[in-house]
Amino acid sequence: MKNDNNLRAVLEQLFSASFEPVVSTSGDNLIVVANGAFVDLVGQEVEELEGKNILELLEKCELLESIQERLEACHQWIQDISLVSRSGAEVTFDLKVNQLPDGERLWIFNSNSKYDRNRDAQFDRLTGLPSQFLFDDRAEQAVITSNRHGKSVAILRMGIDHFNRINEGLGHKHGDEVLKEIAARLKHTIRNSDTVARLGGDQFGFIMAITAIDDSILVAEKVLEAVNQSLQIDDQTVTLTASIGITLYPDDGKDISSLLQRSESAMRHVKSNGGNNFHFFAAEMDHRARMRIELENRLRRALKNQEFVLFYQPKVDIESSRIVGAEALIRWIDPEKGMISPIEFIPVAEESGLIVPIGRWVLEEACRQNRAWHDQGLPQVKVSINMAAPQFRDRNIVEQVREVIEKSGLPEKYIEIEITESMLVGDIETVIEKLNGLRDMGVDIAIDDFGTGYSSLSYLSRFPITTLKIDRAFVHDLESNKNTAEIARAIIALSQGLELEVVAEGAENAAHIEFLKKQGCNTVQGFFYSRPVDAGSFAELLKKGVISAGDAE
Repeated sequence: MKNDNNLRAVLEQLFSASFEPVVSTSGDNLIVVANGAFVDLVGQEVEELEGKNILELLEKCELLESIQERLEACHQWIQDISLVSRSGAEVTFDLKVNQLPDGERLWIFNSNSKYDRNRDAQFDRLTGLPSQFLFDDRAEQAVITSNRHGKSVAILRMGIDHFNRINEGLGHKHGDEVLKEIAARLKHTIRNSDTVARLGGDQFGFIMAITAIDDSILVAEKVLEAVNQSLQIDDQTVTLTASIGITLYPDDGKDISSLLQRSESAMRHVKSNGGNNFHFFAAEMDHRARMRIELENRLRRALKNQEFVLFYQPKVDIESSRIVGAEALIRWIDPEKGMISPIEFIPVAEESGLIVPIGRWVLEEACRQNRAWHDQGLPQVKVSINMAAPQFRDRNIVEQVREVIEKSGLPEKYIEIEITESMLVGDIETVIEKLNGLRDMGVDIAIDDFGTGYSSLSYLSRFPITTLKIDRAFVHDLESNKNTAEIARAIIALSQGLELEVVAEGAENAAHIEFLKKQGCNTVQGFFYSRPVDAGSFAELLKKGVISAGDAE
């Protein structure tokens, strides 16, 4: 085998791809190499197995005496065997031993249903890679071996950057195809003695014994390169990047739990800095990770204890200075830390999934409050409510909105749902169906931050949109940046052509107002008229009906 490169290549592929235990031995049954599944089965590391007589490991099998004669006669020996695994459980196999042309032997342990059920827990069904369960087990064994031989262990955690865009844009079926392709690539970036596993979702883990830090850097670079190669999904070319966090045993932790947690901290650090890179764990990352976990826990408490409130920023008609609507904006008043900015907690809410129940609360509270203003005899205006992408993806979102509005008793025409451009991509027909469902009940639909997303303008006429909102970035630089002024002018013209209402956000001074008025944008929202205010203050503004610059200061 050592002189036959082609045969060696085939065997290496078999070793890396097989879920079954596979061993290559010399003619006198001394182990040359064993794959990960065999290592897991017998509970010994590759270094311990090399050079050991495989018959010693199978000494409990009383049927190996005739193996030499059988192999000399027909080059293959097949027998049912039963042995005790490292867990103490008895495992049965159909063992096939093949005599290879160069004198080496290939031992293949084909599992029966007992081992299959055990393997289901050990291997990821989608990608065929080891599961989190098996990854943790192998990591523990790597640490034990490291202590015995004085080596270090590197734990790498990799996450695909912005993978949610694949699921949202192409659908979960195509997302699964991407994961399978990435898994196949990752298998070929590591040595047979190393492990790559799927840890769940779009995250993968690597375990490797290293003699120098450069070993883990080399693997991280190879992984990034493998992920970055474009792939074809149906008729679309997809290019991905990844973020990798690296921890080292024993430097970064004395137990697997700490190492895994810190590798995730390092990975998230990479993601927060743009992704497509790797980073070794540092203590400040662990601090940030703990702070994030603490913030998530406090968010859960805030939702339970009703610590959120809504503020309302008026929308004003330029010609008359009359309040024509408001945008509902969430605020968190923590009993210990006071007001916490949405910039700080919304990303954590999105990562943790809490954005869905929080979004539901915002919808319920905005409808309730607007109905209360109506009951007080105040001018009836439309309130805009931001909807997060996870909310909108819910297949029952139309029914949920209808249920909330009906419960509040608020006429549907006084509610506007704001979504972003990115939520329009993906399964276009499903998006249109949801938007039509909302419009059919009388709810208006606004595209928030228009001009900053990546939806195709050709789709715009297909969506039942009622309003475009010009992002504040285009308004803020109107006086100093000719390009942003032209973009704002183009969005206003587009809205007029499509007969849509247009609202400009971020109007802060008289020059902004004058420009927007001249271009035909009739509705503005910004500090020039009012900052977001609490419900009581907004009620006072509604009583006046007309708002002048600085009224809500």
